[in-house]
Amino acid sequence: MNAITPMKPWKTWILRGFFFLLGHIKPLQQDLINLSFIEFARWVVLPRRQFPFLGNGQAEEELQYDYLLFFSNFNGTWNQYIDAFSAVLSKGLNLVWRWSEKFPGSVPVTSFKEYIARVQFDTDYYYTAYPHAAANDLKSAHVVQASFDKLAASAQNYTPEQFEDAYLRFVLEVQTHLGETGEAPIVF
Repeated sequence: MNAITPMKPWKTWILRGFFFLLGHIKPLQQDLINLSFIEFARWVVLPRRQFPFLGNGQAEEELQYDYLLFFSNFNGTWNQYIDAFSAVLSKGLNLVWRWSEKFPGSVPVTSFKEYIARVQFDTDYYYTAYPHAAANDLKSAHVVQASFDKLAASAQNYTPEQFEDAYLRFVLEVQTHLGETGEAPIVF
């Protein structure tokens, strides 16, 4: 998802201060990190006087607003994503987007969804290294691999009975991380 929203220039400095605090006080990031279906999320402030000017016949623009750009990759449907954002991060979203023009607030979710639908724009491309795996699948794969490596490293020193016990512990340890990846469900 990509969204771009205008902000009055005097509001930009307030938002930059908030982003500075968010970047340096790690506990403030915890709710976003806990939404594990979000693979990537970033806000960027683009000042009106720093828009690229290519010359060669391009008219120089006199913009009235700075812009807040939001980029995110997530697993699931758009509705699920916006619902979770609104439910879990409503205070944080309001602190970020409240500086944007005509932001209605993240609750109730219906007006928030309407706002996002108006300010978002489509991307013609998307890259993923593992097209049929979500971020949680990759995290689980690391857990399984680390546990398997630990078992394999010590297995040669085990008696058959010890290996049986170690293998059972391994299976119990990784069972919640085993799954199957595949095509994402299609929502109509």
